[in-house]
Amino acid sequence: MAVPLDSTGKINFDDIYTAPDPRAFFGTLRPLDYDIPQQAKAYFAKLIDEYRAEADVKVPTVLDLGCSYGVNAALHRCDTSMERLYDHYASAASLSREELIARDRRIVEDDTVRFIGLDASAPALDYALAAGFIDEAIHADLESEDPTDEQRALLSEVDIVISTGCVGYVTEKTLVRIARENRPWMAHFVLRMFSYGPVADSLGELDYETTGVEGVFRQRKFASAEEQTQILDNLSVAGVDPRGLEDGGRLYARLFVSRPNGAAGGLASALNALPLRDQG
Repeated sequence: MAVPLDSTGKINFDDIYTAPDPRAFFGTLRPLDYDIPQQAKAYFAKLIDEYRAEADVKVPTVLDLGCSYGVNAALHRCDTSMERLYDHYASAASLSREELIARDRRIVEDDTVRFIGLDASAPALDYALAAGFIDEAIHADLESEDPTDEQRALLSEVDIVISTGCVGYVTEKTLVRIARENRPWMAHFVLRMFSYGPVADSLGELDYETTGVEGVFRQRKFASAEEQTQILDNLSVAGVDPRGLEDGGRLYARLFVSRPNGAAGGLASALNALPLRDQG
């Protein structure tokens, strides 16, 4: 039976983001070599270090946009890798949700960053919060509505915004609503079939500067030939050349950083100085 595609042409994975714990998420995505959070880990760590040094903030607050089960926060806080997380959840089939939460809380080590997760999935947020991967949760759809007063209060504390795949599904509407509260630094991994231009233009009206970081970053394998065909069509319409990248069987992303007051170039240079990642 064919697996349905979503409105962007990608396989629809909605069900794995609404389960009560992350086992379906990791079990479904492992065969596809879903790796973008691992690709992003060193860049987010460098971004946090740059902010900490420049702003003289000992414990910066990071908002993970589209955080699902808190994967980016878990990679940082547990000093782990995607491969180890895949193993971790694959070995937990016999555990109850409460037992799994208790086991996850035992691997959380780092408290030098405060993480806020924002997502449209309440079950994923609930798990990330219970497991200790994130400190606060914002359950919201900022594409369609403004944040509540309580959510605005949390957003006003955000120093850095990160994401690893939701931009394109969320647009400049969400990013501007977040940026207005505290003008945080931003770093977003964006699939190449999506343009970051509308986000950059809208943030520019708030005196942000945006710069792309060098290179491309693998996200995952295509889940089917149908998905690959649709994505290649999307890339063609967008004027993006897939040769040597998506036509080889994987989705790829680019990294964009946005900073207020014309300082994105220096931040991108710091990130470009990181060792070359594996793009295979």
